[in-house]
Amino acid sequence: MYSNEDLSVLDTVDDLESPLDQLEPVDADSEVPKPDPDEMLAMLTSRETPKRMLAARAFCEIQDERAIPELIKLLTDVCPLVRVSAAYALGRNPSQMAVEPLIEQLNRDFNGYVRKGAIWALGNCRDQRALPSLIDALKNEISAVRLWAASSLAQMAELEYEQIVASIPTLIIALKQDPVAAVRSNCAWSLGQLCREMPCNAIYAGAVDALIEAFVEDEELGVREDAKCALLKLGDTRALELIETLELEGFV
Repeated sequence: MYSNEDLSVLDTVDDLESPLDQLEPVDADSEVPKPDPDEMLAMLTSRETPKRMLAARAFCEIQDERAIPELIKLLTDVCPLVRVSAAYALGRNPSQMAVEPLIEQLNRDFNGYVRKGAIWALGNCRDQRALPSLIDALKNEISAVRLWAASSLAQMAELEYEQIVASIPTLIIALKQDPVAAVRSNCAWSLGQLCREMPCNAIYAGAVDALIEAFVEDEELGVREDAKCALLKLGDTRALELIETLELEGFV
C-alpha cells in the first residue's frame, strides 16, 4: 500500500494527470541535450531510488533497446514513481518482451499512475496479447486509465482484422455509456481509426451508426465534434450526407 501515493481510488482524469503525460515525440527538435544513454543505463541498477527514477525517466526521451531488460525489472520497483517512469519508458521503447510484464503489472499494481502508464505502453507495443487487457481496462478501470485504453485500442488498426473487430464492441458501448466525456471522445477517435481499416460490412456499419448517434445525441459538444471529425475522415457516404443535411437545417 502506498498511502498518499496510491491513486487507485481516484476516478477523475485531472486527478491522474501525470508529469509524463505530455511527452513529446522522440525525434522532436529540442535545444535541451538528451541524457547520455550509457550513463543512464548504469543508473538503472543504482541502489539509490532517485537515481533509478531519473534514469527511467531519461528513457522516456531516448530510445535504446539495451535499456529494455532493466526497465522491465523496474516495473516491480518498490517505489511507485520508479514504476510509472519505467512504464512510460517502455512505451517509448516498445518491445515484445515487455508485453507480458506490463500486463502483469497492470493487473496487480495499486497505483493509478502506474496502471495508466502500463496501458499507454501496451498500446504502443501493438501486440495482440495486449488486446484483452486494453478491452478490460476500458470496461472496468478508473476514468484516467479508461481514457488511455480507449485511445490505445486504435493501435489495433495495425494488427489483423480479427483484432480490429474484437476492439469495436467495447468502444461502441463506452462511446454510448461512459460517464466521462473525454473517454467518449477518445472512443470516437479510435472507432474512426479502426473503421478505416475495415471492409464495409455489418460491423463497420454498427460502428458508423454509433458515431452518428454520438454526433447527433451526445450532450457534450466536444464529443459531438470528435464524432463528426471521425466520420468526415472516414468518408462514409451515408454519414457525410447526414452531416450535410443537418448542417443545412442549422444543426450545431
